[in-house]
Amino acid sequence: MKKSILSFLLIATVSIVFAQKRELVSQVSACGQFHKKYCKLDKEKGEKWEYNSQSRSGLFSQGMASKIRCVIYKGMDYRLTLCAETALGDKLNFKIYDAKTNELLFDNATSENTQVFEFQSASTRPIIIEVFIPEGATEASNNNLKAKDAACLGLLIEHKKTEIQGFSKY
Repeated sequence: MKKSILSFLLIATVSIVFAQKRELVSQVSACGQFHKKYCKLDKEKGEKWEYNSQSRSGLFSQGMASKIRCVIYKGMDYRLTLCAETALGDKLNFKIYDAKTNELLFDNATSENTQVFEFQSASTRPIIIEVFIPEGATEASNNNLKAKDAACLGLLIEHKKTEIQGFSKY
């Protein structure tokens, strides 16, 4: 009798774990390539931006923050594009820190919450990109969305070789 009860509890526990795992995998899968589909900008003629494999997508909700560590290389230009589904609102915040010194390099809140940021790297170094979705980021006119709704967010990182400026070396 005890063995059958223990067997039942074991099977029930394993079933619950697998169900939770399957749900988590489906949530990740739902947002897995979000940045590739929705964060792309129209390229101007002659632009040579390339997809950077450090790009990520994830499931976020309002009030949530997340960090990603990346390496940027000397002699490269970078473009970061942040995009999200409507449920997260349009007030997405991100900051870029030097991973070694923790120095704040950029905060989009000081740049009118721009969702696109381009920069050149003067040296090869690790950085940390922190994304924060503020509470109440959805406009009040959109009443059918709740602050706890989860939605996809993408961080597209693109790069290209820095163009030589000034006189060429002879």
